[in-house]
Amino acid sequence: MSGVKLVVIYPTPKDVAVFERLYQDEHVPMAVAKLAGATKIVASKVLGSPAGDPPFYRIAEVHFPSMEALQACAGSPGGQETVAHATQISSGGAPVFLVAEEITVNL
Repeated sequence: MSGVKLVVIYPTPKDVAVFERLYQDEHVPMAVAKLAGATKIVASKVLGSPAGDPPFYRIAEVHFPSMEALQACAGSPGGQETVAHATQISSGGAPVFLVAEEITVNL
C-alpha cells in the first residue's frame, strides 16, 4: 500500500520542557483537529544516534491517502495555521518539512 506523508523534523529545542508542553498541550491537539484529510499522525521522540548526539529531537509524520489530499490540507486555513504553529514552537531552529511517498511492507 502506498500513500504520502508530511514529515516534520524538529531540531533540539532550547528548553525541552517548554517545547514538550507546547507540543503535547497545543500542537498535537491542533494537528488532530485542523489537518483535514489526514489519516494518521505518528509522533516520534529521537532517543539517540549511533553517531553520537542526534541532530534532531522529534519527527512527526502526518499521513494522507493521496498527494491531492495532502495538498488540499496544506492549502487550507487549518493546515497553514498548524504549520505556522510548528515553526513558532520550534525554539532550536526552523523545523524541516518534507513530503514523502510511503510504501509499507508488513512483516
